[in-house]
Amino acid sequence: MDIDIDEIIERYPGKPEYLIFLMQDIQAAFNYISPEALTLVCDHTGVPESQAYAVATFYGSFSLEPKGENMVQVCLGTACHLKGSGLIAENLMRSIGLEEPGTTEDLKFTVETVNCLGACALAPVAVVNGDYQPKVTSPKLMKKVSKLGSE
Repeated sequence: MDIDIDEIIERYPGKPEYLIFLMQDIQAAFNYISPEALTLVCDHTGVPESQAYAVATFYGSFSLEPKGENMVQVCLGTACHLKGSGLIAENLMRSIGLEEPGTTEDLKFTVETVNCLGACALAPVAVVNGDYQPKVTSPKLMKKVSKLGSE
C-alpha cells in the first residue's frame, strides 16, 4: 500500500475543525494513527497534541496501535455470552496465537471483544472484516479466519 500521509494532510485546510476528518482518513489508510501522524496532523491544524490525543482515545473508531489486516470482533453481550461467545473468543485467540484480545505479531489479525454488537437475535455473533457471522461457532469462525490467513 503506497499511501502518502502528506497527500492525506494536504486534502484539508490547516484549521482545527478538520482534525477529525484528517484522523479518519489516516485511520482508514493505515488502520491506526501513529504518533508521527498525529504530530503532523497537529502541526497542520494547529490543534495541541494533548487535545488530538484526547479525541483519538475518546472515539472507539480511532486506534493509536497498529491493527491487523483482518479485524475480528466477538460480541460478549448478554445474549452472546449465554450462548458461549466467551469460549468462542478464547478458542479463536488461542488458534491464532493471542493470549488476549489484540493484534497478532505478523499484523494479520486483530481480535477484539465488544460489549454489544446490537445483534442479539443473531447470538452468538462475530464480525469479520465488517461481515456479521450469525449464530457463529468456534469451528465456523476458525474456518473463516483460516481462509483469511491463507489469502
